[in-house]
Amino acid sequence: MPALPPDLRRALFALPEKEKDQLLARLVAQDAVLTEQLAYRLLEGPDALETRREALRRQVDDPVRGFHQTPNDLLVILRQLQARLAYHARITQDDWGELELSLRLLANVFEHQAAAVARLHGPTQPLLQHLVRRTQEVLKHAQRLHPDLHLELATAVQAVLAGLYASGAAPLAREAGLPHHWPAAT
Repeated sequence: MPALPPDLRRALFALPEKEKDQLLARLVAQDAVLTEQLAYRLLEGPDALETRREALRRQVDDPVRGFHQTPNDLLVILRQLQARLAYHARITQDDWGELELSLRLLANVFEHQAAAVARLHGPTQPLLQHLVRRTQEVLKHAQRLHPDLHLELATAVQAVLAGLYASGAAPLAREAGLPHHWPAAT
């Protein structure tokens, strides 16, 4: 983002308070993400984070359990849900929640869609590749956390890794260098 020239900056700060407030409101209204971030921080209060997480938990749990015509249908749903999780993290700065819910989403796929991920063949390959990539990203994200938090994630991470290696994605996971066991789980 380009910086304001010093002359314009001084002139802007010299504006009357009412005029500055109007400019600020107009600028904020032009950015939907900023508007939602401010609404979250200024209006919703401290209880809103858990409320938002719970709503996302329900979204993560429901569609993955249903029947899907093709593996691509499931892949589309996974991508949509992952986008919602990323947006939640962007609005609330809730990296822990995004990580926890991403692990839950992956574990739900392996638990409730075992038939869809059982074999690696043409129609399932994009779905299985996506699951391996998402697992890699989640593990990278988890490694950046404080080691004490690794213990809290160990069960969920281990469930995802076990599901991954029990599915048709196992060869892709080995090729990607994913571990069979997460170090914090042992």
